[in-house]
Amino acid sequence: MAQVLEFKLPDLGEGLTEAEIVRWLVQVGDVVAVDQPVVEVETAKAMVEVPCPYGGVVTARFGEEGTELPVGAPLITVAVGSESDGGETGASEGSGNVLVGYGTSEAPARRRRVRPAAVPASAPAGPKAPVAPTAPAAPAAPAVPAASDGPVPVISPLVRRLARENGLDLKELQGTGPQGLILRADVENALRVAVTEERPAPAPAPAAPAAVSSALTEGRRVPLKGVRGAVADKLSRSRREIPDATCWVDADATELMRARAAMNAAGGPKISLLALLARICTAALARFPELNSAVDVAAREIVQFDHVHLGFAAQTDRGLVVPVVRDAHARDAEGLTSEFARLTEAGRAGRLTPAELTGGTFTLNNYGVFGVDGSTPIINHPEAAMLGVGRIIPKPWVHEGELAVRQVVQLSLTFDHRVCDGGTAGGFLRYVADCVEQPAVLLRTL
Repeated sequence: MAQVLEFKLPDLGEGLTEAEIVRWLVQVGDVVAVDQPVVEVETAKAMVEVPCPYGGVVTARFGEEGTELPVGAPLITVAVGSESDGGETGASEGSGNVLVGYGTSEAPARRRRVRPAAVPASAPAGPKAPVAPTAPAAPAAPAVPAASDGPVPVISPLVRRLARENGLDLKELQGTGPQGLILRADVENALRVAVTEERPAPAPAPAAPAAVSSALTEGRRVPLKGVRGAVADKLSRSRREIPDATCWVDADATELMRARAAMNAAGGPKISLLALLARICTAALARFPELNSAVDVAAREIVQFDHVHLGFAAQTDRGLVVPVVRDAHARDAEGLTSEFARLTEAGRAGRLTPAELTGGTFTLNNYGVFGVDGSTPIINHPEAAMLGVGRIIPKPWVHEGELAVRQVVQLSLTFDHRVCDGGTAGGFLRYVADCVEQPAVLLRTL
């Protein structure tokens, strides 16, 4: 007799709490093998195909394409042990596809089968009415696990923290998510209502907000989710938590451009300008390690890293992403060029993994490709600094005591003032500028 097992949206890693269903890869009634991808989802980090740890017949799907589901919400149910499943039954004992939340046989605790809980007839339905199954009907989705501090249907720790920091009792909220799940939007709406109720009754509403409200009702609405939503959240957090400061300097990049041209004229793989700037950054961070760090707020400590995982800003059709070059300090210019190219192509194709988008210790932002001279970058939280590079253009410049036309670039450094003072930040930026103006300076430190 077939046993119906429920497969929930797993933890996709790096603190992600929800994902949007982009495309279903199976239909109700399809036979699936262990570790066969069943759905393609988009997280705030990347597009991911989610494999199912069970083999059997798909009896139900939960959520239409375009639906956003929280981690832990039901995805599909599978009838395991039926005669029609071709023998590919049961859970994987040694699968090759690994997603955080259910691993291979090396982590059996995360591979336990989930038996559907009995649901009373009066219980609320699942997050989406399942497509009519061709196999035995799937049971209703089990209730959201009760929280440790009471029967509050909350999965996301971010939602709990937001409520805690604002003194909001989650037990008083009615969730709008599946099975009454309390979402971040529910907490934010409750906070907005609280602010409105606290406004003194005699005080008239300001005229400007009323006009804005009217404009918002007339404009075209674009959902702030996916990559765009993740960027918005991270930038807002950076501005809210990091006391940043910016310093900048103009540098004569003529000799750097000549050095690159000479390297590429010698044959072999071409070296990118970004790779040379990355080599300069890693050398500068070796001299000023305070900027290759992060602040542990809870412990009131600065964590200085002994490796450089270099992030770089890349614009794609899906929005701004910051892929990370692991151990950039150990790569030469050719290796950096190759890795930058690989990650950029993966970003444009939407194939970057969460691991390739997280874990950076310092970010390099070449905004000169957009034709602008300068900027004040926002630090990529929780890092401590970001180097910005403007466009390199001919400008009048005093060179060796005479006015000349040189290739000039503006360099800007935004840094967390908690990790260092202006002297350290200025020293870092001056060293970078010296290497740009005289590449031989870099050779002396290698």
